[in-house]
Amino acid sequence: MPVESGNSAAARQVKQKRKSHSLSIRRTNSTEQDRPGMQRDMLEGQDSKLPMALRSNLLDLFGQIEREFENLYIENLELRREIESLNERLAGEGQTVDGGDLSKGALKTKASHSTSQLSQKLKTTYKASTSKIVSSFKATTSRAVCQLVKEYVGHRDGIWDLAVTRVQPLVLGTASADHCCMLWSIETGKCLLKYAGHAGSVNSIKFHPTEQMALTASGDQTAHIWRYMVQLPLPQPPADISASLDDDVDFSDKDEADGEADGPSECPTIRVATTTLKSHQGVVIAADWLVGGKQVVTASWDRAANLYDVETSELVHTLTGHDQELTHCCTHPTQRLVVTSSRDTTFRLWDFRDPSIHSVNVFQGHTDTVTSAVFTVGDNVVSGSDDRTVKVWDLKNMRSPIATIRTDSAVNRISVSANQRIIALPHDNRQVRLFDMNGVRLARLPRSNRQGHRRMVCCSAWNEENQACNLFTCGFDRQAIGWNINIPALLQEK
Repeated sequence: MPVESGNSAAARQVKQKRKSHSLSIRRTNSTEQDRPGMQRDMLEGQDSKLPMALRSNLLDLFGQIEREFENLYIENLELRREIESLNERLAGEGQTVDGGDLSKGALKTKASHSTSQLSQKLKTTYKASTSKIVSSFKATTSRAVCQLVKEYVGHRDGIWDLAVTRVQPLVLGTASADHCCMLWSIETGKCLLKYAGHAGSVNSIKFHPTEQMALTASGDQTAHIWRYMVQLPLPQPPADISASLDDDVDFSDKDEADGEADGPSECPTIRVATTTLKSHQGVVIAADWLVGGKQVVTASWDRAANLYDVETSELVHTLTGHDQELTHCCTHPTQRLVVTSSRDTTFRLWDFRDPSIHSVNVFQGHTDTVTSAVFTVGDNVVSGSDDRTVKVWDLKNMRSPIATIRTDSAVNRISVSANQRIIALPHDNRQVRLFDMNGVRLARLPRSNRQGHRRMVCCSAWNEENQACNLFTCGFDRQAIGWNINIPALLQEK
């Protein structure tokens, strides 16, 4: 007869105990079958709004749940006894396994090892899946190179608007809330000329298409036309911008005397305008030249836009129809078209191509103030709004935009590059983002403690003639910044 080993005998004992345990459970269940009847008798004396049939059914279900938990509890106790007996047997043979607590010992080691493997697999899978998404974003942004070239510092208050001259010599013009305009050398950053003829905040500046004249709009309810003559200084070696700024000091918090210590206080100053346009009853927020430079259009908070003759200073037309204050006006580069934007969430297209007919079209697509609307070289209008959207419209189909750009902050005065057809969006949150005409994001201008704007960015303007510094931005941190934007042709075609 074969002799049974110690392990096989122990296994037989465990099986016998399990059989006897199952029989005891069955006997327990059979003896407890009269519990529901007792509970029903107890519940009959209690007040309840439930029907007796529903209460009985609930009692049966709760009784079954209670019996299941009781069986599991008994099985758990029996398993603990078996584990203790096996530990004692293994201890007698010289082996130790801490099986009294399943959360420790070998079982815990195996569980932790398997868990670490699972977490590692999850991390690998997550990285592999997200890397595709991240790479798709990098494909549209990393190839656009944006570099800060020059900072133009000298105004004593926030800068509302800026523009680049259309004739030689090329200079940068800024309009500020300090009641002044300044003309800057693009290469050296030195102030060449200062205009101080306004009695209020200067809200807009635009240059004549063929002559050395500037058009400015002001909070003193007037628009001025003034002539300028500047001579560009000799170029100087580029200075280290990062070394001139302090990380711990925000320029917007510096004293106003800091701006007076630079060159702008020493540059020539013009105090009398060549022509003053007076017809508005409110703040003149913007002004622009019509094609040819013989007429100008102004936009005001009096809810009207005026068309003036430059030579006679006479009011030619008053453009009314907006329900609230106007915020911006822009003229087409090659046609007699004007677009005005307003706080009434609309912008209007005015057509002066036919002298006898002055048609107007209303664009409704925003839910908040339209901060600006500008023409492109083609038959498109791009509008920006405080509702955090920018929309591209086709002049031939005004019912719906052909592209919509959604942002995380209100959009101020936008500009569109004529050559590259890139939209520059200045935001309230100090960011400047670049998009193409299809609404695809191309880049975001860098901003840190050492470079970029520190307060709201008010306006952007492209410079098509200078590749070294082809985009300018200004903000309420009292400075204008020149950028070099290099976007490959392949990226623009997408």
